Amino acid sequence: MIGGRLIGGVVLGLLLLPGASSAQGSIESGRAKAYTCLGCHAVEGYRNAYPSYRVPKLGGQHPEYIASSLKAYRSGDRQHTTMQALASTLSDEDIQDIAAYFASRGPGGQ
Repeated sequence: MIGGRLIGGVVLGLLLLPGASSAQGSIESGRAKAYTCLGCHAVEGYRNAYPSYRVPKLGGQHPEYIASSLKAYRSGDRQHTTMQALASTLSDEDIQDIAAYFASRGPGGQ
């Protein structure tokens, strides 16, 4: 029983190391990959034409939320024609990199 806990603790510790977790992306790679995103998500007060709603800023958002949202758009589980089209071109690595980039920007940074 103690051996199993020790092994479980070691595995968990390794997953939490920087770079070891698949939930982490490259901020630098994400900066280049997120260029298209900035066309809408970095415009102050930008509103989507139809249906009309305010386009959210992504700077400082939790990377897990951004990644899960992009994956949902990519799979079609989340509806928005433009976002589905854009997300369909992204690999899992692209999504993690973009999520890391926007999370690094802080709440005021698009």
